[in-house]
Formats: sequence, C-alpha cells, structure tokens
Amino acid sequence: MKPPHFTIEKIKFATPAMTFHKAVDLYEAGKVTQVEAGPGLVLAIVQGRSPYRVIVETRQFGLGNCECYLGRHDYLCKHMVALSIFAVKSGQPLTEEEKRYHAIPTCSGRCEELTPSQRADFKNSITAAMRYIRPYHGPSRSWFSYQDSLSEGCNRLTALVSELPVNLFTAELIVNLLIRLDRKLCKGGVDDSDGTVGNFMSGVIGVLFEFITVDESCVAAFKKLLGRDICYEWYVPLVRELEAQTRSARNGL
Repeated sequence: MKPPHFTIEKIKFATPAMTFHKAVDLYEAGKVTQVEAGPGLVLAIVQGRSPYRVIVETRQFGLGNCECYLGRHDYLCKHMVALSIFAVKSGQPLTEEEKRYHAIPTCSGRCEELTPSQRADFKNSITAAMRYIRPYHGPSRSWFSYQDSLSEGCNRLTALVSELPVNLFTAELIVNLLIRLDRKLCKGGVDDSDGTVGNFMSGVIGVLFEFITVDESCVAAFKKLLGRDICYEWYVPLVRELEAQTRSARNGL
C-alpha cells in the first residue's frame, strides 16, 4: 500500500477531539479489517455498532464515504478517520505523541530556554499554522470548509502554545501571536462568527496568566501591548496585570 498524501499530524489537527479519540480507539482495537488498496483509494470494513464499508481517498484527508449515519450525510466520521490512520500507519502502533491531542491551550510549566534553532522552528511552525486562518471570500456553500480550516489552524496553534516552555521569549512569542490574530480578525477578512479564533485567543490569555504564576518576569512581555492599535479588548486584563505588578514594584521600593 502506497502511503497517502497526508500524515497523522494532518489527521489529528483536522479532526475534532472526540472523533479523533474514538477513531484511535477503533484503530487500536483492531476494528479496521479487510483493508484493500485501489488507485488513490483505501477500502476496508470498520467495525462500529455494525460492520461498515468505508472508503477514503489517499490524495487528501477527509475525502471518502462510510455506510454509517454520519458518513451517509457527508460528515467526517470516526470510521473514516480510523481507516485514514491505518492508511498512514499500515497497522503499526501509534506513538504516545501521535495520540496526544491538545483540546485547549495549556501551560507546559517547564522553565527552560530555547536554543536559537528551536526558536526559529517555533516561529516557522506558528507562521505555517497561521496560514489556515485565512480571509473568507467564498460562496455560502464553502462555509463549512472554511470553518474547518479555522479549526485546524487553531488546533495546530494550540499544540504549539502548549509545548512552549515558560520564559520571557516565549511569552513575547505568544503576545505577538495574539496581536497577529487580532489583526487578521480586524483587518484581514477572517470571519470568526462561530467564535473559533476568539475562543482560542481566550485560552491563550489564560496560558499567559499561568506563565506569570510560574515566572513573574514574563509579565514584561505585556509591554508590547501598550500604545498599540488593537481592535478587540482581549488585551485589557493583560495590561491591567502589567500595571498592577508595576505598582507593586514601586510600592516595594
């Protein structure tokens, strides 16, 4: 079987958390059976509540069909995702890293510095993930595909933020990310009417507050927000925290 044109990373970030975890359970339980490869396709029987015939295309993740209720209504179901995982892994075990799914941004709690190459890698990965958060100019029929792109971008960014160690550089990196997202929402044509990007930003703000709990010096990253043209008020609690810590430092002198 030729490997598909997508990876486990693509599957994970382009799939809702619950669906991904259920698909992993099916794959690890050996429920993907009678696998056959065709031109640009993989076919199998996936055992769910019933044995379902499933087809996925190997040129692009998410294309295919399944006999289950969701599959028959053109939704990406756990059976299609499980078969997609099989297409990538050829039945081999998934690693713990491949199965790890960051549903919301979290603070790693690790206090360590990044090497110059690690800094560059994180910056490049953030830029790559930001490409999924793009302007919407399409017809109404492409709306759901557009929302999927926003979700994938935020899922990729969630994983990156959650992996960052705690230090001033990474705090500044996160603040810059929030500023870039604000610009995309305000002036970049991103349609976030379902709140995907806004909810991600709220989670990231929570991570920044955890950062300063672990390392108070990270509050200095919030200085980048002063005097900037920011459209939305997500920055207000961060600036207030900066001002509060500045007052405390003055009073302590």
